[in-house]
Amino acid sequence: MEKEELKEKIYAFVLAAKGKKKVKPRDIEKGVSAETGAGIDEIKQAMKEMIDVGKLMYSYTGGASSVEIPSEEYLREKGLIK
Repeated sequence: MEKEELKEKIYAFVLAAKGKKKVKPRDIEKGVSAETGAGIDEIKQAMKEMIDVGKLMYSYTGGASSVEIPSEEYLREKGLIK
């Protein structure tokens, strides 16, 4: 599977849960792997790249990490948009 196609699947997975529940990185890895057959390491690398460019972000609540789609405010703070 092409890396860009994998990133689209990851984004769609996170978007589907938006506003319903926090998505843990492990949930994304398992769900996308089951759907696409991609390896966990490949999915982790794609998520890291998406976080690095601001397409996704890590969030920490109550000691648990989750992955979500960043707000425009967050992207401005990080200097990813003006």
